[in-house]
Amino acid sequence: MNKNVRLLGFGAGVRLFGAAMVYPFLSLYLKNVAGIGYAEIGILILLVSVVPLTVSPFGGLVADRVGRRRVFLLSLGGEAASVLLIAISMARGSVAGVLIGGGLAGVAGSTAGPAVSAYVADMTEVAQRSMAYTWVRIGFNAGFTVGVALGGVLIGFLGFANTGLLAAGILTVSTLFLLVTLDPSPYDLTRSRVVGARTTTGAPAQPVSLGQSIRLLAGDKTFLVLCVAALFSGLVYGNWGTTFPLFTNTVLLIPYAILGIALALNGVIVVLGQTPMTRLMAGRKHTFSAVLAVVMMGISFLALGGISLIGGAAIAAVFAFVVLLTIGENLGAIPSMTLPSNVAPATEIGSYNGVFGLFNGIGNSLSPLAGGIVLSSVANPLTVWVILAIPCIPAILLYEWVGHRIPAAANTI
Repeated sequence: MNKNVRLLGFGAGVRLFGAAMVYPFLSLYLKNVAGIGYAEIGILILLVSVVPLTVSPFGGLVADRVGRRRVFLLSLGGEAASVLLIAISMARGSVAGVLIGGGLAGVAGSTAGPAVSAYVADMTEVAQRSMAYTWVRIGFNAGFTVGVALGGVLIGFLGFANTGLLAAGILTVSTLFLLVTLDPSPYDLTRSRVVGARTTTGAPAQPVSLGQSIRLLAGDKTFLVLCVAALFSGLVYGNWGTTFPLFTNTVLLIPYAILGIALALNGVIVVLGQTPMTRLMAGRKHTFSAVLAVVMMGISFLALGGISLIGGAAIAAVFAFVVLLTIGENLGAIPSMTLPSNVAPATEIGSYNGVFGLFNGIGNSLSPLAGGIVLSSVANPLTVWVILAIPCIPAILLYEWVGHRIPAAANTI
């Protein structure tokens, strides 16, 4: 494994340690502190997500032209500043400031995502990419595990604002660490015309024109169908970040600390299970893994809703949901992290990941709105989660369609 990929995984862990202390609890701040209703929270989060959605393709195009390392380091610095704004706004009781900070953090994340994916692709051969992305994902979730558990505890003692200030400091440290330790990728070096640069992929230094990139993406029907499948699966998975915490805390009346532990279990399962899962799926199709992922997510929704109907089983329902959903998440992470880079031309890896991120982000952004509407209008827990699982059906059908059209070399884990 390239040392820079390992450093990137470690840096991602430190970054998520800070971010997870704040992000999973924003919807609860809006509900429990600001007193905003379920449906209104969904609408607000959707509005905040609109600008970041449009930035993801732009971030990919810029990463192909300016350089991967430069783009994602600047983006991570912007994320640290955004979390600081969230914390200050919470201290002042400014919901508008919290939402603006959340939107800016989303812009930073949408810009960084395609650049990070392209950086890892630059550092690895196609056959190594699934495991390389797995390493970064493990670091990401190790940080999430500790951060979300600590955040659930600290919010109860320090409050939302002080916890946010601590998170902003951690994000700043992680950005500085990556700035000092990470080398430019081979693509970055060739783009900068560094003499004698060592490369691992031999990627050309010059991407096509911006117009040609857009036309290339628009004409790639199979890739666009893959993106629509990611939209539907994002519409399902996106309920993890907003609808699930709201349902758990305000419907099942699970306290912050236990919710934090449940959320942290997600990270533990990823850290311990992602590498074995990637190895288990080796040699199979990425699209097959994506289908299994959506099936597991649907099962987790039904388990949460069904077990919630049993008296005294609320905590069991929450932890069953987390375990089943995370297994699906591990399955789905393999194709979502790797497949866009595999099907992209060498000079368009950033732009392909950016467009893929756009569609996936649309699904994730619509899910809080759907979840808020369903929570505010449906009383039966099982019915709530059956409705929210409906997008699993088109996601499965579209992944199956794509699986028969992507070349085997690109679609093999």
